[in-house]
Amino acid sequence: MMFDRILNMFTTVSNESHGSVFVVFMIGLVFGVLIQYSRVDKFEKIAGFAMLRDTVVPKMLFLAIGLASIGLYFMVEAGYASYHPKPIILGGLIIGGTIFGISMAILGKCPGTGPVSIAEGRIDVLVGAIGGIFGGLVFTVYFDFFKKIMGESLGKTTLVSYFQGHENLSVFIFGIVLIIVSIVIPLRQEFDEADLQQLQE
Repeated sequence: MMFDRILNMFTTVSNESHGSVFVVFMIGLVFGVLIQYSRVDKFEKIAGFAMLRDTVVPKMLFLAIGLASIGLYFMVEAGYASYHPKPIILGGLIIGGTIFGISMAILGKCPGTGPVSIAEGRIDVLVGAIGGIFGGLVFTVYFDFFKKIMGESLGKTTLVSYFQGHENLSVFIFGIVLIIVSIVIPLRQEFDEADLQQLQE
């Protein structure tokens, strides 16, 4: 029963058309380079963002979401990509968001920057990642129990569904607004070890 559920999870993921292993690897490589270059995997950046003392993370997030919103939507429209919106389940979102926030406060990492830190040799983040994988295993095996706690699904929806007839324009405006926000946010940074090394030189 447990192994069948885990195998079904991998089968579901493999059938979602995320592209070849090479494409996924190259996207991950580019993502890792950008994370390394911007140093948003550093604890000082994540903690500084939570305390509103460092704006590197929100600037990068707004810019990435703005560009990705425009690029992904028009790639989907052109048939070069696909996406799969997930259903809105309020109970699951609240519980999951709370666990996510607590985990970020403890580790100072998110699931995106954690693997980059592990590649840099951060054992503490590796321990957190193992805990996350174990938590995912527990959630998968006991999904029937957690499903009752999460509540009813409110269905799948997207932003463009509220702008019928103006989908392209709404996505373009949404993306441009986020890009502008990323530009106008003043740059504030908490020093990490790389910054301190530069100051000592």
